[in-house]
Amino acid sequence: MQEYIQNRVLEIGNYIIEHMATVRSTAKKFGISKSTVHKDVTDRLYQLNRSLYADVHKVLEQNKSERHLRGGMATKRKYKGE
Repeated sequence: MQEYIQNRVLEIGNYIIEHMATVRSTAKKFGISKSTVHKDVTDRLYQLNRSLYADVHKVLEQNKSERHLRGGMATKRKYKGE
Protein backbone atom coordinates (compact mmCIF):
# COMPACT_ATOMS: atom_id res chain seq x y z
CA MET A 1 0.00 0.00 0.00
CA GLN A 2 1.34 3.39 -0.92
CA GLU A 3 2.28 5.81 1.82
CA TYR A 4 -0.25 8.50 0.89
CA ILE A 5 -3.04 5.92 1.08
CA GLN A 6 -1.83 4.76 4.50
CA ASN A 7 -1.81 8.37 5.73
CA ARG A 8 -5.31 8.98 4.35
CA VAL A 9 -6.67 5.81 5.95
CA LEU A 10 -5.31 6.74 9.38
CA GLU A 11 -6.53 10.32 9.03
CA ILE A 12 -10.01 9.16 8.03
CA GLY A 13 -10.14 6.70 10.94
CA ASN A 14 -9.18 9.37 13.45
CA TYR A 15 -11.68 11.83 11.95
CA ILE A 16 -14.54 9.34 12.23
CA ILE A 17 -13.76 8.67 15.88
CA GLU A 18 -13.26 12.32 16.86
CA HIS A 19 -16.43 13.57 15.16
CA MET A 20 -18.60 10.43 15.37
CA ALA A 21 -18.90 11.01 11.63
CA THR A 22 -20.85 9.04 9.08
CA VAL A 23 -19.29 7.61 5.94
CA ARG A 24 -21.17 10.20 3.89
CA SER A 25 -20.00 13.20 5.93
CA THR A 26 -16.44 11.86 5.98
CA ALA A 27 -16.45 11.46 2.20
CA LYS A 28 -17.67 15.02 1.80
CA LYS A 29 -15.03 16.35 4.20
CA PHE A 30 -12.14 14.59 2.42
CA GLY A 31 -13.48 15.05 -1.11
CA ILE A 32 -13.55 11.34 -1.92
CA SER A 33 -16.31 8.87 -2.66
CA LYS A 34 -18.31 6.99 -0.03
CA SER A 35 -17.06 3.70 -1.44
CA THR A 36 -13.45 4.83 -0.99
CA VAL A 37 -14.12 5.77 2.63
CA HIS A 38 -15.82 2.45 3.22
CA LYS A 39 -12.94 0.52 1.62
CA ASP A 40 -10.42 2.51 3.66
CA VAL A 41 -12.08 1.94 7.03
CA THR A 42 -13.03 -1.70 6.51
CA ASP A 43 -10.21 -3.33 4.55
CA ARG A 44 -7.19 -1.05 4.66
CA LEU A 45 -7.54 0.16 8.25
CA TYR A 46 -7.80 -3.44 9.47
CA GLN A 47 -4.41 -4.13 7.90
CA LEU A 48 -2.77 -0.99 9.28
CA ASN A 49 -4.10 -0.53 12.80
CA ARG A 50 -6.48 -3.06 14.33
CA SER A 51 -7.18 -1.10 17.50
CA LEU A 52 -8.16 1.99 15.50
CA TYR A 53 -10.22 -0.27 13.25
CA ALA A 54 -12.13 -1.60 16.28
CA ASP A 55 -12.94 1.93 17.46
CA VAL A 56 -14.06 3.04 13.99
CA HIS A 57 -16.15 -0.10 13.63
CA LYS A 58 -18.03 0.77 16.85
CA VAL A 59 -18.83 4.26 15.55
CA LEU A 60 -19.99 2.89 12.20
CA GLU A 61 -22.19 0.29 13.89
CA GLN A 62 -23.76 3.01 16.04
CA ASN A 63 -24.39 5.14 12.95
CA LYS A 64 -25.92 2.15 11.22
CA SER A 65 -28.28 1.52 14.11
CA GLU A 66 -29.39 5.18 14.09
CA ARG A 67 -29.78 5.68 10.35
CA HIS A 68 -33.52 5.05 10.30
CA LEU A 69 -33.95 7.83 12.85
CA ARG A 70 -31.84 10.26 10.82
CA GLY A 71 -33.84 9.46 7.70
CA GLY A 72 -37.09 10.10 9.51
CA MET A 73 -35.86 13.44 10.82
CA ALA A 74 -34.68 14.47 7.36
CA THR A 75 -38.10 13.65 5.91
CA LYS A 76 -39.80 15.59 8.69
CA ARG A 77 -37.62 18.65 8.02
CA LYS A 78 -38.26 18.37 4.29
CA TYR A 79 -42.03 18.46 4.64
CA LYS A 80 -42.03 21.10 7.35
CA GLY A 81 -40.17 23.43 5.00
CA GLU A 82 -37.01 23.85 7.04
